[in-house]
Amino acid sequence: MNIQATEIEGVYIVEPERRYDSRGFFARTWCREAFITVGINPDLSQCSVSFNIRRGTLRGMHYQRPPYTEDKLVRCTRGAIYDVALDLRASSPTYRSWVALELNADDLRMLYIPEGCAHGFQTLCDATEVSYQISRPYHAEFADGYRYDDPAFAISWPEPVHSISARDLTWGSFNAKHSISFKRG
Repeated sequence: MNIQATEIEGVYIVEPERRYDSRGFFARTWCREAFITVGINPDLSQCSVSFNIRRGTLRGMHYQRPPYTEDKLVRCTRGAIYDVALDLRASSPTYRSWVALELNADDLRMLYIPEGCAHGFQTLCDATEVSYQISRPYHAEFADGYRYDDPAFAISWPEPVHSISARDLTWGSFNAKHSISFKRG
């Protein structure tokens, strides 16, 4: 596996190394030892999938409040997405900064998003599927988020938003919500 740090501490691009033969290829998408080596949480508690019918669908910006914060490894298994990690850790030098990466089914790249960061994505084509490997079970009562278009973050989305949930439209703005305390690292 090739694991690259991004400008946000704890957010990594994970690229499986393909081993080719006459049948095609084989690649590891999860490796406890490789993850531990770079500081990625190797605990896996839940796997989830989302299917998105339409190009321009936006999901985000989501996170779990303490004590049920979670780490995520996100991979696009069909289609393509613009995947965003947003640093919400007040003690971080990149607090309120975001990093984005195109993930698609062809290149196998994944984005690792640590606890204390919000996550969101926008689909870049119709019929897009996204797979999540998550460190903790989901607790609905601790689910939270910020609006995708909050000026406090100024996230540049590549497409007009064609589809978004009512819930994602009702998330409060950063300046209107109480501060959430996340530990860094």
